[in-house]
Amino acid sequence: MAKKQMTEDEKFLFLDKDFINSPVAQADWAAKKLVWVPSEKNGFEAASIKEEHGEEVLVELADNAKKMTVNKDDIQRMNPPKFSKVEDMAELTHLNEASVLHNLRERYFSGLIYTYSGLFCVVVNPYKMLPIYSEKIIEMYKGKKRHEVPPHIYSITDNAYRNMMQNREDQSILCTGESGAGKTENTKKVIQYLAMVASSHKGKKDTGELEKQLLQANPILEAFGNAKTIKNDNSSRFGKFIRINFDVTGYIVGANIETYLLEKSRCIRQAKTERAFHIFYYMVAGAKDKLREDLLLEPWNKYRFLLEGHVQITGNQDDDMYDETMEAMSIMGLTDEERTDILKVVSSVLQLGNIEFKKERNQEQATMPDNTAAQKVCHLQGINVIDFTKAILTPRIKVGREVVQKAQTKEQADFAVEALAKAMYERLFRWILGRVNKALDKTKRQGASFLGILDIAGFEIFEDNSFEQLCINYTNEKLQQLFNHTMFILEQEEYQREGIEWNFIDFGLDLQPCIELIERPNNPPGILALLDEECWFPKATDVSFVEKLVNTHSNQPKFSKPKQLKDKTEFSVQHYAGKVDYNARAWLTKNMDPLNDNVTALLTNSSNPFMAELWRDSDRVVGLDTIAKMTDSGPSASKTKKGMFRTVGQLYKESLAKLMTTLHNTQPNFVRCIIPNHEKRAGKLDANLVLEQLRCNGVLEGIRICRQGFPNRIVFQEFRQRYEILAAGAIPKGFMDGKQACCVMMKTLDLDTNLYRIGQSKIFFRTGVLAQLEEERDMKITVIIIAFQSQARGFLARKAFAKRQQQLTAMRVIQRNCAAYLKLRNWQWWRLFTKVKPLLQVTRQEEEMSLKEEELKRIKESSQRFETELKDISLKHSQLVEERNQLQEQLQAETELYAEAEEMRVRLATKKQELEEILHEMEARLEEEEDRSILLQEEKKKMQQQIQDLEEHLEEEEDARQKLQLEKVTCEGKIKKLEDDILVMDDQNNKLQKERKQLEERVADLSSNLAEEEEKSKNLTKLKNKHESMISELEVRLKKEEKNRQELDKAKRKLEAESNDLQEQIADLQAQIADLKAQLAKKEEELQNALARLEDEMAQKNNALKKIRELEGHISDLQDDLDSERAARNKAEKMKRDLGEELEALKSELEDTLDTTAAQQELRAKREQEVTVLKRAMEEESRNHEAQVQEMRQKHTQAVEELTEQLEQSKRVKSTLEKAKQALEKETSELHIEIRSLNTSKQDVEHKKKKLEGQLGELQSRFNEGERQKAELTDRVSKITIELEGVTNLLNEAEGKNIKLNKDVASLTTQVHDTQELLAEETRQKLQFSTKLRQMEDDRNSLQEQLEEETEAKRNVERHVSTLNIQLSDFKKKLEEMSGNVEMLEENKKKLQRDLEASNTQYEEKAAAYDKMEKTKNRLQQELEDVLMDLDSQRQVVSNLEKKQKKFDQMLAEEKSISSKYADERDRAEAEAREKETKALSLARALEEAQDGREELERVNKALKAEMEDLVSSKDDVGKNVHELEKSKRGLEAQVEEMKTQLEELEDELQAAEDAKLRLEVNMQAMKAQFERDLQGRDEQGEDKKRQLVKQVRELETELEDERKQKASMAAAKKKMEGDLKDLEDQIETSNKGRDEAIKQLRKLQAQMKDYQRELDDARAAREEVLSTAKESERKAKSLEAELMQLQEDLAAAERGKKQAEAERDELADELSSNTSGKSALADEKRRLEAKIAQLEEELEEEQSNMEIVNDRLRKSTQQVDQLTNELQSERSTSQKNESARQQMERQNKDLKAKLQEMENQVKSKFKSSISALEAKVAQLEEQLEQENRDKQNTAKAMRQKDKKLKDLMIQVEDERKQAEQYKDQSDKATSRVKQLKRQLEESEEESQRITAARRKLQRELEEATEANDAMSREVNSLKSKLRRGNEPSFSSTPRRTGGGGRRTMIDSSDAVDDDGSVGGDYNGTKGE
Repeated sequence: MAKKQMTEDEKFLFLDKDFINSPVAQADWAAKKLVWVPSEKNGFEAASIKEEHGEEVLVELADNAKKMTVNKDDIQRMNPPKFSKVEDMAELTHLNEASVLHNLRERYFSGLIYTYSGLFCVVVNPYKMLPIYSEKIIEMYKGKKRHEVPPHIYSITDNAYRNMMQNREDQSILCTGESGAGKTENTKKVIQYLAMVASSHKGKKDTGELEKQLLQANPILEAFGNAKTIKNDNSSRFGKFIRINFDVTGYIVGANIETYLLEKSRCIRQAKTERAFHIFYYMVAGAKDKLREDLLLEPWNKYRFLLEGHVQITGNQDDDMYDETMEAMSIMGLTDEERTDILKVVSSVLQLGNIEFKKERNQEQATMPDNTAAQKVCHLQGINVIDFTKAILTPRIKVGREVVQKAQTKEQADFAVEALAKAMYERLFRWILGRVNKALDKTKRQGASFLGILDIAGFEIFEDNSFEQLCINYTNEKLQQLFNHTMFILEQEEYQREGIEWNFIDFGLDLQPCIELIERPNNPPGILALLDEECWFPKATDVSFVEKLVNTHSNQPKFSKPKQLKDKTEFSVQHYAGKVDYNARAWLTKNMDPLNDNVTALLTNSSNPFMAELWRDSDRVVGLDTIAKMTDSGPSASKTKKGMFRTVGQLYKESLAKLMTTLHNTQPNFVRCIIPNHEKRAGKLDANLVLEQLRCNGVLEGIRICRQGFPNRIVFQEFRQRYEILAAGAIPKGFMDGKQACCVMMKTLDLDTNLYRIGQSKIFFRTGVLAQLEEERDMKITVIIIAFQSQARGFLARKAFAKRQQQLTAMRVIQRNCAAYLKLRNWQWWRLFTKVKPLLQVTRQEEEMSLKEEELKRIKESSQRFETELKDISLKHSQLVEERNQLQEQLQAETELYAEAEEMRVRLATKKQELEEILHEMEARLEEEEDRSILLQEEKKKMQQQIQDLEEHLEEEEDARQKLQLEKVTCEGKIKKLEDDILVMDDQNNKLQKERKQLEERVADLSSNLAEEEEKSKNLTKLKNKHESMISELEVRLKKEEKNRQELDKAKRKLEAESNDLQEQIADLQAQIADLKAQLAKKEEELQNALARLEDEMAQKNNALKKIRELEGHISDLQDDLDSERAARNKAEKMKRDLGEELEALKSELEDTLDTTAAQQELRAKREQEVTVLKRAMEEESRNHEAQVQEMRQKHTQAVEELTEQLEQSKRVKSTLEKAKQALEKETSELHIEIRSLNTSKQDVEHKKKKLEGQLGELQSRFNEGERQKAELTDRVSKITIELEGVTNLLNEAEGKNIKLNKDVASLTTQVHDTQELLAEETRQKLQFSTKLRQMEDDRNSLQEQLEEETEAKRNVERHVSTLNIQLSDFKKKLEEMSGNVEMLEENKKKLQRDLEASNTQYEEKAAAYDKMEKTKNRLQQELEDVLMDLDSQRQVVSNLEKKQKKFDQMLAEEKSISSKYADERDRAEAEAREKETKALSLARALEEAQDGREELERVNKALKAEMEDLVSSKDDVGKNVHELEKSKRGLEAQVEEMKTQLEELEDELQAAEDAKLRLEVNMQAMKAQFERDLQGRDEQGEDKKRQLVKQVRELETELEDERKQKASMAAAKKKMEGDLKDLEDQIETSNKGRDEAIKQLRKLQAQMKDYQRELDDARAAREEVLSTAKESERKAKSLEAELMQLQEDLAAAERGKKQAEAERDELADELSSNTSGKSALADEKRRLEAKIAQLEEELEEEQSNMEIVNDRLRKSTQQVDQLTNELQSERSTSQKNESARQQMERQNKDLKAKLQEMENQVKSKFKSSISALEAKVAQLEEQLEQENRDKQNTAKAMRQKDKKLKDLMIQVEDERKQAEQYKDQSDKATSRVKQLKRQLEESEEESQRITAARRKLQRELEEATEANDAMSREVNSLKSKLRRGNEPSFSSTPRRTGGGGRRTMIDSSDAVDDDGSVGGDYNGTKGE
């Protein structure tokens, strides 16, 4: 009905609801796992998931069924069909790029170009006219809310207008998008709507003047500001903000237009397929004759500025557009003169392009050979031609105070003309805009509020991005920030209004760094500020600007340099829409926009007043002198005209700031225009292009913000109506409030509270939750529909069965009648009756027939009349019924609407009251809060001012204090010096006065006292020297103490910082551990949920299997029934044949009998017709039956196929769940490992913390000691200064008397300085020596102890020298055995190393697996982000952990790379060394060869010299050859010199090679040393173990000696040991027996397991047999069912025959009753017929009994099927029991194996413990014997040594514990060795406890040993004497062998321990691991 009522214009607005509610689409979506897959062509394509392989998924594309493998991370979820073509994309449950693109595409292809996306209205350009902008549509949208009507620009405008009127808040509509997206058109539609809705001339036919002007302002601006581009035929090349003012009543009272970034360069050059501004072409094409002459116009191809881009626009005629523009100008109030002046300026711009310049010969100066174009320009502009040419070619420039004429080059002249043309057009555009604004603001009414429309270019990313793109992108950053902030405010208001708790995030702050990078004025300056600054620098270029930009913002995250630089002027900025590469070429020129100030001065003085007005502010332009001064290097050049004008960047920044303040004070509405394709084709959508625009327009950014909160909102009523089916029984009957109902529903749905919030009127959901609810709803509906279908099918089947039963009874009646007839057929009386019957009433037959015919006619007439009346009445009745139903429906709808309206009214009234109360309260609170906020702000300002003042004052005070401190120090020094000088002067003055008085008196005494004074002076000088040396020492110490104190302070601060860092790290680790625990708990919960789901799936699978079995049983029953029905059908066919034969016989008899009369013929015809009808009915019934059987078979096959599909799906689900379970288990195990590693790291950190605290305490104590020493030193200094003052007095007196001794004093002072330096050095050395002395004392103590031990060892050695010599051979054998043991140990060590390497490899594998798991973890997190947004905090924790993991991986990779580098460097160094060695060898060989050659040459030279001398001396006739010899000599000398140079070069090369070789050797040595250190570090543990073994060997040797000495005394001990050994052997035997028994039990269990396995296999085979039998029974049931159906059909046919026979019988009875005369004759015939009828009834009863038998067989077969199903279930239960028993047996097997292993380990540990205990006892006894031989003083020493050993053992135990912990960590990674290491740890702890117990026993046994000392000493002496007398073989006697055997068992056990990863024990009862 809705489709029929929808008009043409509504098709492009309203959505087809039938498609959304289509059950087919919903079922298709539910059946297939539909997702979005990336596609290069279509962006995303729909596909269904087929298989999953780890991180990759096999999908099948929905369009072409093509299969492809895709990564899981690239897949995006698909929304249910309910959300198809949704009007607001924020309602999508899966908010992703694919869903947004699909929604826009579907709506666009349906003709719906407007779509909401949260606050955005997204408009896709349709590239065709749509009928959705008519007055009817405007009326439809007038006064409607946004959700009441479909999306439209009118809806946005109307809502903005209503909000402005209601809230008295200014509004703004922001239209952005690419060129050609439809921004200007939508702006026009907004103005059109407002002109219609808010016109002050409502009701009149025409609109008012202001509204006309408002509408006509657009054509003027389009003519002068729009142009044809590649993308758009009417592209706005400027941004505009149209501000429409309204009064209080809502009428338009005025308007104002502001423009931004006019592309003025388009008037001088364009691309090939583009045009300049429209006005140029309009003017050239549309100007008439007189005006054309005034404007000096020419054809367009004569203008240079128009040659490049003249392309005709389709559908537009330039002359018509010229007329429209002139008309619009007249409406705007422009006079004819003003219009002519405007066109003159446009024409002069075109003429400026025709001015041509040429170079002079041999000069750079430009000339103008043809000035016709210049004359035209000057005529149009009203200026002098000569002045104009001078100003262009030789402008006057001010240089300093002088004005100079400077010749311009051709390039400069061309640039000046083009700049003049651009500036002229821009000033004209501004003037026109001002004139338009003046016309729009001429009304006198005051504007109460305004509505602004912003039409500005969207975000642009081109291949070459210049200054204009930066400004546009900067504007879009600010607008996007405004959107984010607005969205934040609206979300906050919505959540507060609904009472929802949410952590608010101001998303506007995300874009602040990029905005600050562009607009920041200083600290550091932004791009625009640096550009302005660079404009005033001398010799500044674009390259220097970019370099300064890079230096300033290199650390800014939003700024970067491109990796592949095409030009030095390139840089990159990271915007919200992506990274943009800018090219700063000619930015300084664009920013300054320079002009020729000579020409501008001419234009200001133009004779044309319009031109003079245009150029009246020409003094603010950048002139040629400014540009010239920029090229100069003088510093004053940049300050000449600074402040005279503002740059383009500054002006744009200010205008944008004003715009943003205006927009911030308004309520913004956002419209995003999108271009679907670049071909301007309707109905085509380029997916990648649209996605890029969505990203640039901020739509995807808005969606990202939506995802953070609760984007899906549903009203309570709608939610209850749609999803109440999921909680059917939860809501009670009767009325319930919507909120309460939703709360109850959410409780029953058991959703996580983080996934939804219940507000006051709506319920809020996170993304993905509604899709989950839709899936559950689909599942519920499918279950209900299946149940409904089953009920309906059952009803239909029962109805058909009843019909078949009726047919069967009829068939039986017919059969009975036919049988009766066949019996009566040959009876004579019957024949007589048939022959006599026609003769009766023959005379009355015609009359009766005529009467009957008349009655028949009457009845027919009456029946026709009744039929017509009945038809009329039935029509009336049906109409009345329809009317009544319609009225009832209307009444019900009205009552429901009334009830709902009443409820809504009551709710709204209550809400209104509540809201009014809340409003009053909130207003009061708001006023109070405002007052409080004002007071608080004032107080805050005051406090901030006070704080600033105090901080400044404090800083000043601090500076002053520091200065005063410095001054104080200097003043104190000066004061001390002055005081000293004053004291000296006073003393000297007093002395001089006293001396002057006493000179005369003491002249005589001087000679006597001179010697005494000299002695005193000497003493005083000595004292002075001593004090000075002390003072210098104290000063040096003081300085050192101060240095130490400073160092201590630094160390203390450092340690405090480190401790704080460590505490923070500990806190972070604890937080991480807590987070990990929480995450682990959540993961465990998820695992449990997954397991529960798996169990549910298993239960569903079992149910499905049960259903399959039931259906199979049902099928077998039906097969049996079908078989029986077939048999019955065969019988019926046989009977049918018999009946046919009988009928034929009857026909022949009837023909014989009924030939007499016409009535009989008619009867015969009737009978024949009835027989044919019966045949047809029988045939139709058989056909129907066959068709039904075929349908049943098809249904059965379909049901079987569906069940198999369900089974396969359940199997797939099970496999996926098992995979998920395994992945979760892996994750949990890895998390456990991480927790353990964190625990260990935490313990290490705590250990380090304790160490640092101890170090800090030590440093604190040292610091306190330093303070105390400093205080003592200061006291000493003060005392010494007092003493020094007294001494200085005495010295001054002595100096006055002993002036002669000054020289000696000077020399002494030099000595004093030397001694001071020596003292300083001595103090340093003293301190060093003190530290060394402490070390030496410690070493001495240790050495003394070692010496004591050595002396004791020496005594022992001296005592045992003789025995050692005798037992040397034994020891050699023993050593060989021990060496074998050592080799075994070394092999064990190698095994351990191999194990360690294996564990390392396992660790690496685990790490690789961990990396893989990390990837899957990331994928799961992304899925969880879509499904569960409440895991944000956990995701942050996980991201932190991942960062740390990445850091750790990076560190690991760095370490690996460093090690690989070192290895490579080492290899390279070795290779180089080898090469250098080979080179050195070759060079050495060459050098040796050269030296040999040199020696040979020298020998030859000497021989030649000798010959030459002989020849010269002889002076024979050989004079001629002298010259040749000299030549040869010179040649040889030259050769020698060359050889020498070669030799020197070879020597240099050899030296270089040797140096390189030395360097390489040094490097090799360093590498070898490092490698050896590493090896040493790795082999330390092995060496320690080796040392322990050597110690054990030595101890064994000493024990052997002691054993031989103490043979007799140890007999009892030996016996005891033998008994213990026997006990141990018994224990071993028992344990072996237990082990054998356990093995036997294990074998038994294995045998039982095999039996169970066999039984299980038998059970499976039996189950398969049962299934096969069940299938056979199902087949039988099917056949029986078919036969039953056949029998039913036959029965129905028989019943029909019976009914027909009964009808014939009735007719015959009537005939008999009518034939009264032949009653007596026909009585016999009647009896026969009755007899036949009785026979027929008997046959019918027989048939019924047969049917009952068949039914009984059917029941039996059903019972058999039930029994089979029960047996099958029992077999299944037994198989399940067998399976559980098998699993239990496997568990028991594992437990027994574990017990066996534990028993073996226990036996081993018992052996070890008993052996170690015995060894400890032996060692104790031997130590007691040795200690008893020593003195009582040596006993104490031995005790100390034992304590030391005990401490060492404790340290060893601790080390072993650490090793055990390390092994434990390794075992966590390699799980196979966990149990062994744990047991070893427990054994080590037990051994440590035994050691402590043994230590306690030592003291008791020592006391006992002292008592038995005498007896033992005697026995020892006797044994020694026996041993000395005995020979060598006696030592290897039986007792010796038993001891050795004991030791061998001990060694073997220790080896066994070593094999398990531990080390053998020593004789002190300890045991290492």
